[in-house]
Amino acid sequence: MSTFAQRLADTDMVDRLLPRFTRYVQVWTTSDRHIAETPSTPGQWDLAKMLVDELKGLGIEQVELTDHCYVIARLPATPGYELAPTIGFMAHIDTASDVSGKDVHPIITKSYDGSVIPLKDGIQLDPAQDEALAKRIGDTIIHTDGTTLLGADDKAGIAEIMAVIDYLQSHTDIVHGPLEIVFSPDEETGKGLPEFPLSQFKAKAFYTLDGGPAGELEAECFTAYKIDVLCHGKAIHIGQARGKLANATMMAAIYATMLPRSESPEATDGYYGYYCPIEIKGDLEEASLEIYIRDFDQKEIERRLAALELFGKTVEALFPGGRVEVKPQLQYINMKEKIDEHPKVLELLEKAAERAGVQAYLKPIRGGTDGSRLTQMGIPTPNVYTGGHNYHSRTEWASLSDMVAAARTVLELVQLWAHEKT
Repeated sequence: MSTFAQRLADTDMVDRLLPRFTRYVQVWTTSDRHIAETPSTPGQWDLAKMLVDELKGLGIEQVELTDHCYVIARLPATPGYELAPTIGFMAHIDTASDVSGKDVHPIITKSYDGSVIPLKDGIQLDPAQDEALAKRIGDTIIHTDGTTLLGADDKAGIAEIMAVIDYLQSHTDIVHGPLEIVFSPDEETGKGLPEFPLSQFKAKAFYTLDGGPAGELEAECFTAYKIDVLCHGKAIHIGQARGKLANATMMAAIYATMLPRSESPEATDGYYGYYCPIEIKGDLEEASLEIYIRDFDQKEIERRLAALELFGKTVEALFPGGRVEVKPQLQYINMKEKIDEHPKVLELLEKAAERAGVQAYLKPIRGGTDGSRLTQMGIPTPNVYTGGHNYHSRTEWASLSDMVAAARTVLELVQLWAHEKT
């Protein structure tokens, strides 16, 4: 029997995972990075309230929905294990705004045969173009009709945590220490847990379920900055503009062309960082450019920040009378150093994966998670696989066998922590 078949034969877990996942992805929870409030969109409340009701229906007594849409649940320890370290699990409610997340129609393809899966608008899941999909023959694949993203990022993580809670409630022979659960809003906006009630938590470690294929564990990530470049021009009637006009829109456009193409997301991988212009808008008098910079090395971050300042001075020289402001804002930092200070957190995770029949490996996150910020706040939080692929796209899909593997890994992990000493 193949690994996929073995995992899919685990009907006790499949039946807890699949209905939840397909239900969650149909809730419209796209976040909006332009909105400062948390949550940034009302749809996130819909899923949060659904989760609160579901947790209470599972018999979880300590459940809270905060004023900023954080769902918090606590599971008391198995009798006799009250002194085990408290650990936590986290996944995020929102989905990315890169592709529409409204009216998601999940489609389940069982016993995938390795052929092209046609979607709408000429889009397709093609194993010839998707190496991971080509290796999934015999698996169950969940995808969309091609008009939206799927939302496996991170509703796969939510479904896995909820399935584990359900499983623990009905399998009281599985021992665990105190558990803290968080479903957070607005992860995709890069805000970094702005309203997270840290003082309420006792966990020695958290684990985000927000990763990719089974086996992929992440304990280091980009350091991330958002930079707002504000171009202040000098407007005048364009028929009388010679020697007088400083066109703010052109200033922003010229600034954008100074970002090195060799240091863009599409030109880099592995440990190489990048600049990425996200949005540009404006008129003759005022224009703005939003840029992300990412790198694993703080010195490279500092080099890019200095370069952005220099680009601003260059644009000012090209447009007499114009002015450029460069406003950097830290979003999150590389979590590697802090996690390295707590080797047990990763050691037990790798052991849990092994016990769940998963060959684990470490891979750097070319991005970040809420765990990045939570680690910075003092709780080491590595990231765990969920089975999702092609995030933030119309070709996003999830592997049901990988989702089973993730849930089983979490079950093994809570048992391993139950036997640790505080």
